[in-house]
Amino acid sequence: MTQYPLQNALVASLIRLWVLPNTLLGMFVGCTSLLFGGKAQKVDGCWEYYGGLVTWILQRAPIGSGAMAMTLGHCILGQSQAALEITRRHEHIHVRQYERWGPLFIPAYFVASLSALLKGKDAYRDNVFEVEAYEKESI
Repeated sequence: MTQYPLQNALVASLIRLWVLPNTLLGMFVGCTSLLFGGKAQKVDGCWEYYGGLVTWILQRAPIGSGAMAMTLGHCILGQSQAALEITRRHEHIHVRQYERWGPLFIPAYFVASLSALLKGKDAYRDNVFEVEAYEKESI
């Protein structure tokens, strides 16, 4: 089937709209971080925020000794620019997951973590969204 530019633009716009609630949350955190020394850049269609408040939040994430990065819609939050470079492939897999799940992604992610815990597994490493991201990032 041939894809036409207008069709591609329409599909891309609908996907961005579907993910928008999560992206707005990411932009709120990221833009707030800019007031506290954070920085921003746009890479591969996503806004990346790092440093400042973002670093403070990620260092306190409830997994191990914190998270290097996390994704909210089409926004990726990283502790540093180097952390974003290291985690970019993994985080972009989460971007694709957000594009599939839209506003349901965050609740689904928490349910997947709870499900892993109830099975006696790790809430982060055994979360199905993380399993997919770790498997695909090495492809």
